[in-house]
Amino acid sequence: MDSLLIVGFGDVAHRALPWLEPHFDIVALVRPAGTVAVAAGPRLRIEPGDLDDPASLERFAGRASHVLVSAPPPVTGTTDPRTEHLVAALASHPRLPERIVYISTSGVYGDCGGAWVDETRPVNPQTDRARRRVDAERRLTQFGAAHAVGTVILRAPGIYAAERLPLKRLRERTPVLRPEDDAYTNHVHADDLAAMAAAALLHPDALGIYNACDDRALPMGTWFDLVADRTGLPRPPRIARTQAPAVIPKPLLSFMSESRRLRNDRIKAHLGVRLRYPTVYEGVPSVSGNLP
Repeated sequence: MDSLLIVGFGDVAHRALPWLEPHFDIVALVRPAGTVAVAAGPRLRIEPGDLDDPASLERFAGRASHVLVSAPPPVTGTTDPRTEHLVAALASHPRLPERIVYISTSGVYGDCGGAWVDETRPVNPQTDRARRRVDAERRLTQFGAAHAVGTVILRAPGIYAAERLPLKRLRERTPVLRPEDDAYTNHVHADDLAAMAAAALLHPDALGIYNACDDRALPMGTWFDLVADRTGLPRPPRIARTQAPAVIPKPLLSFMSESRRLRNDRIKAHLGVRLRYPTVYEGVPSVSGNLP
């Protein structure tokens, strides 16, 4: 049986386990402080490691035929030393993985002016957050090319689920842009992203870049209106773009400044992905009581 190393054992990786456990013996790399909070299973081992501590990664070299990387970069800088440390550890052993799957972000495309975007579009990162992801993609792709390791990049947009809705922002009445100024945004349900990650690991022909999103892009304000309506919270106020810098936090404003509509034809045609939640209208639940 093949072996799988999961680097970044968060929500999406947990959701992928039902697809992965029948096919892999799994080792999950978890920061030492988090190992006590994660339950292992008959096909899942939890072991401590820290991407910021290269020495702690040596124990994982040569142990996996497949690697799933969903760990984020650091929160500062324009490069991703965590991915650099992981790649160095993997390269240090004669037994190299057959395939690496990395969950990246669609933010690497930058602002596309609302255009439709497929995987052939060049990256154009416009924030340090996106530059760090581009750096991680580059390191993994170069490692794969140098060592004949199949590399898959999943570029995911906004990940949501019942437990991952922007309720705090709605409660704080943070404004969104008026329709004539609004930007297109894209989403993927966490369950569907987990299924995509599993397909990228299991499909024999998986290779290269895939937009890991659902079927429909929509204006950002429409997204927040939907969440508000489904959860019984007030819809957010609308403002002009010229007013936004004075009232919207800079990190959030950067998201509002990038507009694109992602195509997902490749992941559905090439990997046979079938979405459980084709749009946010199917995925956002009606949960008006006992909200987190």
